[in-house]
Formats: sequence, C-alpha cells, structure tokens
Amino acid sequence: MVRLDCIAIIEPMNTKKLLFAFFTILIANIFTANAQSLSAFVIDSVSQQPIPYATVQLKEKGVITNEEGNFNFILNETITEADSLIISSMGYETLAKPISEFNTNRILLKPKAIELKEVIVSNKNYTADEIMNLVEDNLEKNYSNDLTKKRLFHRESSFNRWTQSNFKVKKSSIDVLNQQFIDSVISSVPKNDSYYSEIVGDLYGNYDTEVQKLDLLKASKLFDKDTEIDYEKLEEKFNEILKDNVKPGSYFKIKSGLLSFKIDTDEVNQLFEEDMDSTDVAAVNKELEEKKKNKEEEQKNYGKWRRNNLARILGTLPTQEDSDLNFISKSRKYDFTLQEFTYLGNDAVYVISFQPSGSADYGGTLYVNADDFALLQVDYTNMKPVKKFNLLGISANKYLSKGKIIYNKGANGFYGLRYLESETGERFGIRRPLKIIEKNKVVKGRNKQNELSGDMDFVFNNVVKNEIIIFESESISQATFDSFTENNAVSPTYMPKYDPEFWKGYAIMEPNTAIKEFTSTSSQ
Repeated sequence: MVRLDCIAIIEPMNTKKLLFAFFTILIANIFTANAQSLSAFVIDSVSQQPIPYATVQLKEKGVITNEEGNFNFILNETITEADSLIISSMGYETLAKPISEFNTNRILLKPKAIELKEVIVSNKNYTADEIMNLVEDNLEKNYSNDLTKKRLFHRESSFNRWTQSNFKVKKSSIDVLNQQFIDSVISSVPKNDSYYSEIVGDLYGNYDTEVQKLDLLKASKLFDKDTEIDYEKLEEKFNEILKDNVKPGSYFKIKSGLLSFKIDTDEVNQLFEEDMDSTDVAAVNKELEEKKKNKEEEQKNYGKWRRNNLARILGTLPTQEDSDLNFISKSRKYDFTLQEFTYLGNDAVYVISFQPSGSADYGGTLYVNADDFALLQVDYTNMKPVKKFNLLGISANKYLSKGKIIYNKGANGFYGLRYLESETGERFGIRRPLKIIEKNKVVKGRNKQNELSGDMDFVFNNVVKNEIIIFESESISQATFDSFTENNAVSPTYMPKYDPEFWKGYAIMEPNTAIKEFTSTSSQ
C-alpha cells in the first residue's frame, strides 16, 4: 500500500494535524484491498451509475474499470501520496488529483458538455465516409506492427447450457440400457455450468499470429469440479455396462440416417484391459514416470494453447489486415453516419455509427481522433447470425458476436491495444435417429450381437467472453525476440471459489460480481 500513514507523532491540540491524520487513516482504509493495492468505484456524478471501461492512470501505468465501474491498482514503493491519479472516460471531464485528496471509494466523474464550436478539427467539415477513408489512409502512421513485450491479463469466461436433451429409446437388446436408465443419465448431466480461466504473462512479438511468444507468469481456473466428477461417474457406469454385455473382439457400427461410422476392435478392447498390479514396482514406477511426462506435456501445451488463443483474438482487431471486423478495410460494406463530437481526455473525437450495407455482419459505434484520425474505440455487435448451418437435422448457429476495443497512444507515438472485450454465443443442435450396433466376427453364429436405437434431440448453448487488458508495452529488438525461449512451467491453479488473495501483487482486471460470488458445490 502507498505510504499514507507517514505521520507517527501528532501534537496535542493541533487541529490541522489531527484532521490530516484522520483523513490519512481514512484514505488508507478506503483505498486498499490488500497491502499493495488501491481500489475504488468510478461513478457518473449525475446518474450515480457505474462508469465501465474508464481509464485509470498513475505514473504512466494504467488500468481499466470493469463493467461494474470497479478498478484495482497495484502500487509499489515509488508511489507517494502526492502522486496524481488520473481518471478519464469518453464524454466525461478528466479527473486528476493527488491520491491524498481522495476520501471515498466512490469517485465521481462529471459529464462533459460539448459544443461544436469548442471542437477545432479542420477548416473542412468532413463527412462520415471521408473520415473513414482518412482512418484507413493513416493506419500505417498511427499503428505499428513492430516487436514489443506486452504485460497483459487475460480472462476467459465460458457458460454452457443445455436447452434441450432427450433420447427416446426404440429398441435395446441390453436390458439395463432402457428408457428409464437413459432418462436418469440425461437428468444427471448438469444443465448449466460456468468456467473461468485467468492468466498474467508477457507476450513477445507483434499482432501477427506467427510472430508471438508467451512468458506465462501465473494462471488460475475457476469451475465446479463436481461437474467433472459427475461425467467421470457416468463414463465409469457406461464402461461397466459395456464390459458386462459386450464381447471381446466386437466392434460398433453407429448409424444416423444415411450417416454411419465404425469404432474398431482395438478401441473396444481397451475396456477389457486388466487393472495394473500395484505390487509390481516396475509397473508402478513406469506409470508414475508416465504421469510426470503427461504433466510436463500438459504444462507445455497449456502455455501453447493460451498463446494461440491470444494470437487468434488479437488477430481480430479491426486495425489488422483480413480481420472479420472489417469496418475499416472494407468500409464500402457499411453505411456510416457522423453522430456527434465528444472528448476523450483532451482529445476531440468523432462519434460515427455504422450499419451493414448488403452482406456485412456488424453494426456499432466508432470513436475517431479528430486530430490524427486514429481509431480510439469501437463498440460492435452482429446484426445477423455470423455463421449458420442447418442440414439433415444438424444445426449450428453463431448468433452472438459483440465486443469493445480500446486503443491508447504509447510513448513511441503509435497507438496500441489497451483493452479488448469480446463475447460470442453459439447454439448447436442435433435432431436425428441414432442406431448403435455391436458386431463380432469371432463369435459363432450371427454377426450382429446387440443393438440400441432411438431418436435424439439435443440443443446446446455455449457463450464465451474474453477480456484482455495490456498494462505495459515496450519495444524490443529482433534479437531480443529471437533470444527469448518459452518456458511454460506454469500450470493453472484450480480454485473451487474465487480467492482475492490469489492475484495479490499482480495487476489484473477486477472481476465482476458473478466471479466473486462463484462457489462450486464441493466447497459449500
């Protein structure tokens, strides 16, 4: 925590010093979630509503308020009570004053009244289309693809929901696989579950997918492990049924209407493998070595997976070539309207709305710097399904794709990503007949052994939300990039419920209420 308690002696009867001491202690208690952080809420002074995605800066380091207007700033020994906290948000007056002058955890920002005559942009009144052309013309001047080292935080939130799950048994030669058993299985599968993963790391490279390396520093995963256990129990139950009813040497034919595929004998035979004798020391050691190897591979793959995920997300930036968010590169596909002027800090900003014209997918709002025509922020949402497939009873619908992207200008004069939020929703469905047939060429008599057939009707929803905030970015040379070797010895720490102490000492995006209140059933 910043050293605000620097007065050790208070002279009696000195009212000024007494009041100063009182407010110092008050501030020290308000602006701290732990010993090295500063936390508060940013609120609209008129509506009293939280202001999400406001920029909070302290000594050239910055964070973003979350969707609930909350922020948490990691402090260090260089911070003093005289240092100014600077808070800015689109359409509000910038607030800048020393930390010592804050005496509440509710920070109020005043809406900024905008008059057109205040905005000195040019001796020409540009149309929205002309502004967008200037944005594209100035991309290389405003955005660099040079190599950097970026300290970032990435949170991925996944929400799964079964909206339809039904299987009607028509025929079963295995008594235990009856309608009652199938219904009990379907009812035991969780209909809703959530999964959160978070990382802090340094991303080396640029915005090209092939030119990135990740130094993973810390990671966590927050979910209900009982859900995994439920699935494992179901798998064990099915394995027991198959062991009791399926003959060694069998294979399965799975048919759904005109579609069919085969599960080979080797895969079925795995069900009949004997358990290892724990008294066989050599076998036990071999298994332990194998588990250690798998653990190392899991760590390596986890870091690689997160790096690839980051690369995929950063590749969607509208300032990148071939991005699906093609408001700039394929502006002819959109209709633009100049709505108003506003301010972001001291920068005059054009506010431009856009709608799809023809085959484009997205609509939203662009905020463009009126001085250098750099895109500062974009809020977008799909106006129709981004992808849709429906054939032979199998359907997939990417019905949701929305987000927010915020850029800021660095010390090198180029703009870079400060914050990204994206949310995608997909619905998968299958409504088809299903037939599973056990066949065996070894057993004498008829080739066909067992059969399960019925009609399935399943609909599954998946919503994924990504949040990335870049706290620091510094230019690096090609030699520095080449010499860095990924060493992903960090595995995610499992948490059955949110632990505010886990990220102590690390800058992150403050979690929302849903994450803070998440608790798995096993921890209750």
